[in-house]
Amino acid sequence: MDLSWILGHARVSFHHSKNTIPLASKSGKTALSDICKASTPPCKLNPLLFNGHLHTAWTAVKAAGPPIVYKRQIFESDDPRFAGTFAVDFVSHKQALEEDPTLPPRTTYFTEDEFANIGSDDTKPMLITLHGLSGGSHEIYLRHVLEPLVDQSEQGDWEAIVVNSRGCAMSKITTGILYNARATWDLRQTVKWCRKMYPNRPLYAIGYSLGANILTNYLGEEGDACELQAAVVCSNPWKLEVASLALQRTWLGLNVYSKTMGTSMKKLFAQHADQVVKNGNIDPERVAKVTYLHEFDREIQCPTWGYPTEYAYYRDASSADSVTSIRIPTFAIHAEDDPIAVDEAVPYEEIKQNPYVVMCSTSTGGHLSWFEVGGTRWFSKPAVNFLQKMAREYETARKDGPTGTLSEMTRTATSNTGFKSPFVFEPMRRKMYLPEQSIKIDA
Repeated sequence: MDLSWILGHARVSFHHSKNTIPLASKSGKTALSDICKASTPPCKLNPLLFNGHLHTAWTAVKAAGPPIVYKRQIFESDDPRFAGTFAVDFVSHKQALEEDPTLPPRTTYFTEDEFANIGSDDTKPMLITLHGLSGGSHEIYLRHVLEPLVDQSEQGDWEAIVVNSRGCAMSKITTGILYNARATWDLRQTVKWCRKMYPNRPLYAIGYSLGANILTNYLGEEGDACELQAAVVCSNPWKLEVASLALQRTWLGLNVYSKTMGTSMKKLFAQHADQVVKNGNIDPERVAKVTYLHEFDREIQCPTWGYPTEYAYYRDASSADSVTSIRIPTFAIHAEDDPIAVDEAVPYEEIKQNPYVVMCSTSTGGHLSWFEVGGTRWFSKPAVNFLQKMAREYETARKDGPTGTLSEMTRTATSNTGFKSPFVFEPMRRKMYLPEQSIKIDA
């Protein structure tokens, strides 16, 4: 009987296709699965936090975390369908000399002169980060990944930005449009802007929780045309309907996790109610009675985006099918006892069908937690190691990896059976869309 869990040792498993894409380096070609395994150290966690609930609850302990300094710029959406503004926080390598009480700690706005000279022809790797449900650039979990990458050492010369969801991290909402679990438009604009302003920088991305779901959807939407070199997704809820129903199934899930997230989103709504209620379908009195996250989605997301129920929204915004359309090296990190991004929502079989994706799962770790003795978070180690290897050692796999839809890849892979299905599975076909006659959502 294995009792190593008593010492905090978690089991680590990998899930991937039989033949993941090969990536070239100076020493030859290496399978993506082997790179991910080499990036992943043993998972030794705090033995006092012996299950996912304890790990997740420990995030409420407000440790200071790495002191990342940011400069903020407000971007105007370039897509009239999703009018509004969003805040992007750029990691600054200078110490903050002042505090802005209207922004999170260690964050100040760019001056016009500073931002006018923001572009560069350097070749530094650059990381684009997406935070969780109602978080932002201030979140400790994402700063644990940023710190070793941007510390200005020989291996820490990365540049990095955090794309804040609209209204998050003390940013303002300027139209009636919030964000949702498939809101890829601000990320897409940011990636295009980075490619224009930093033409020589290899771009990478990492997403956490809801941000991981958004990033996975973005990667699937972009497919072969994706501008990113590689990506990491942590604690992705994947199948949102499954995750929501799992939360509602238990007292702890409903009255602790769902209630906490619902309360956070209600606070976000209250801060921006004057703009959000411009959507005439939203009833502030009904929102005031919301307790749980799925109720918030019913009262806000459904009328905003035209979904009949929160479950229709969850099914449409889930990223479980999107993972099959990813065409860049992607490393997913998941704790099997995550009480929010539950294990039953993980698309293990879909991941095994895509040679561009590898998942690492651990037997414990909770949601965005994986606390080690001393308060550090284990997941940052495989995430940082993978990003460093992709930036320092390996070339992009696009020219060597298979392309096309998953159906086309599968037909090619199984053609020796003598059967080729005439049907094509399109994982990115969405139900929510804006009719052509509508120029933009009423702001």
